[in-house]
Amino acid sequence: MAAAALGTTRAAEPVPLLRGKAEHCIYIWLGGGMGQIDTFDPKRIGNAEKKVAGSYYPSIPTAVNGVQVCEHLARLAPLMDRVTAVRTVNHDVIDEHAAATNRMHTGRPVSGTVAYPSIGSVVASQLGPAADGAPPYVLIGYPNITRGPGFLGAKHGYLYLTDTSRGPEGLSRPAGITPERQARREAMLGTLRTTAAERLRHDTRVSDYDEALAQSLKLAGPGFNRAFHLDEEPSSLRQRYGGEFGQRLLLSRRLIQRGVRFLEVSHNLNFLNGTGWDVHNAGIQQQHLLIRELDQALSALLVDLEKQGMLDKTLIAISTEFGRPPEFDGGGGRGHQGSAFTCVLAGGGLRHCGAFGETDELARRIVRDPVSVPDFFATMHAALGIDYTANLHAGDRPIPITDRGQPIPQLFS
Repeated sequence: MAAAALGTTRAAEPVPLLRGKAEHCIYIWLGGGMGQIDTFDPKRIGNAEKKVAGSYYPSIPTAVNGVQVCEHLARLAPLMDRVTAVRTVNHDVIDEHAAATNRMHTGRPVSGTVAYPSIGSVVASQLGPAADGAPPYVLIGYPNITRGPGFLGAKHGYLYLTDTSRGPEGLSRPAGITPERQARREAMLGTLRTTAAERLRHDTRVSDYDEALAQSLKLAGPGFNRAFHLDEEPSSLRQRYGGEFGQRLLLSRRLIQRGVRFLEVSHNLNFLNGTGWDVHNAGIQQQHLLIRELDQALSALLVDLEKQGMLDKTLIAISTEFGRPPEFDGGGGRGHQGSAFTCVLAGGGLRHCGAFGETDELARRIVRDPVSVPDFFATMHAALGIDYTANLHAGDRPIPITDRGQPIPQLFS
């Protein structure tokens, strides 16, 4: 009896951490709210004019038996065995784009007391760059506090650009500045940095800024900036990637080859269809243009990375604020839905299955395998070999790295 009693009180064995082998991450941001029912979680066809709930487009089969996607993802459909559409991501933010954008970058609600870091900054802080002379975190898109380092400090922030034809502002030396003049400037700057470091040595903000400045000077040389010479790529490859967004993804491949650890790439910076993914009212009529552009660029990236032997080393994640309900609004478009929507994972050495999780007949509610935002982030961290159970520290305050999320175990061998 005593032995039996002892057996019932024995501590549970610790669950081993899931750890993947990906080395880089490309985080594709679909600002505005991608509608899952019109892309990666299609259902029965609806009718916008008659206000019959359902998908806007027909669906097509994919390389994975039983998994279908929207007809405008025709190039991606044969590659879905390298992809998992996580159809059951959810959160409680509905009507506020800014709050939902923050949630899908930090994994947490907006706080009045703590500035939480973005997933890009967390990855940068945990892994650093993959090669010397490269920044750990690059944003191809417009800067925003939700993408920033929060309490981790400026040294874990991002380098950003919006123009793929040239490098980030401030890293290229103006034509009139000779090497000698640059050397004099750096010597003067070095004196100021040393003086400030001694006088303000207890202020971590100064040391963080100094580290960021040192990194910027390191990146200003021709080695890193050559990554932005997209004309070095075959014209046939550039054409396969497509327009502006495709060139951003091609640049992303070149940047990770040079050691960038985490890239966020914004899609539709210039509102290709007039409204972006925020398809209220008549905006939905041109939604297919966005879906086709995503289809072309993403499929080209997957094939290119595979040919380069980099697909298993590169985790691709597609994220968005929230999804869209199956009902049509008064103008024929769709509102917002946070209760069930799709984010996508590809590559990264994961055991892909085309789709994970199940929603109801109209993609309105989760039927099986819900995935919280912390769970989605924990899956990304695990794929990159990061301890998703660890704590970060805001001063002396420990803060769980993913708000206690758990990875999707089915995606790990």
